[in-house]
Amino acid sequence: MNGSHSRFKITLLQVLVAVVFLLCWHIATTTPLFAEPKKMQFFFSTPIDVLARTWKQFTGGEIWYHLGITLTETVLAFVFGATGGVLCGFLFARKELLAAVFDPYIKAANALPRVVLAPIFALWFGLGIWSKVALGFTLVFFIVFFNVYQGVREVSQTVLANARMLGMNERQLMRHVYWPAAMTWMFSSLHTSVGFALVGAVVGEYLGSSAGLGYKIHEAESVFDVTGVFSGMLILTIFVIILDTIVTMIENRLLVWRPGQASTSANG
Repeated sequence: MNGSHSRFKITLLQVLVAVVFLLCWHIATTTPLFAEPKKMQFFFSTPIDVLARTWKQFTGGEIWYHLGITLTETVLAFVFGATGGVLCGFLFARKELLAAVFDPYIKAANALPRVVLAPIFALWFGLGIWSKVALGFTLVFFIVFFNVYQGVREVSQTVLANARMLGMNERQLMRHVYWPAAMTWMFSSLHTSVGFALVGAVVGEYLGSSAGLGYKIHEAESVFDVTGVFSGMLILTIFVIILDTIVTMIENRLLVWRPGQASTSANG
């Protein structure tokens, strides 16, 4: 019961923050409080116009095609990047020599600005979806890799010693000790990675594409359509919230063994 009340209260406060933000935006762009309303609307549009444009795009049907392209790129970048990050994270955490040899190269690759790679990927893979997937992959991979690597490395030595005393082999240790220890770290990184996969897709579309949300935002910017730009940003926000919610649902399903999760399920 307490959990339900606190969840309702948090949701109410979240909605209140959004309402206050929209109200401040509306006042700033429709009253001469900060500057002439027409000048403010040229740079910031108005929340009513942005919401109306967003509604028009969703009901018009065209945006669904572009949303589908961006969704495909985001999901592929997320899946490939997360899978590669998890596998390499486990491998490097378990093989200290391998980690020591490749450590400077991984850090150097992680330090590269991803925007610089976008034109190279476009040259290698063309202007289709795969150049965007490659860019998103580079963003997702390192986030997941470093979190999984750290999660496996920080497994309690006491737990490991006890498991070995019970006769567990390497496969059993991986399943019953290393994997559960890394799961929390992994899902923590996946929440961040969802946003970065979307960023990779949109930035790639923005720099060179003929479809997708990034393309639509770039198209609106090229004709100084501020309302279209903010509408595209709102659609991206809705998009990433939905994706993050899906990741949270999967996380809650897989991590039911956590004390906090178990108590929440019991209260439910």
